[in-house]
Amino acid sequence: MSAREKPEAEPETILTPAEIATLDSIDAARPTPRILRRTLASYLLQIAMLGGYLARKHDPPPGNMVVWRGLTRLNDIAFGISIGTRRQCG
Repeated sequence: MSAREKPEAEPETILTPAEIATLDSIDAARPTPRILRRTLASYLLQIAMLGGYLARKHDPPPGNMVVWRGLTRLNDIAFGISIGTRRQCG
């Protein structure tokens, strides 16, 4: 809802630094990056796309269920990245 009310807001107002870094790393792996401006609306679109939103020209804005699925998938990806970057003991 915050992205709909203030789409030009900073993403740090809603997302954690780990979530932003994860979305940036996912976007950097694509041949054509989708996050051109660092706004809350662009990050919300990326989260919705993780939840299955296709972002076609005539699609309505993403709904709560799609954003929720995208957030759970984003948290899973961020957790996997944090496990992969830990140093091994012993």
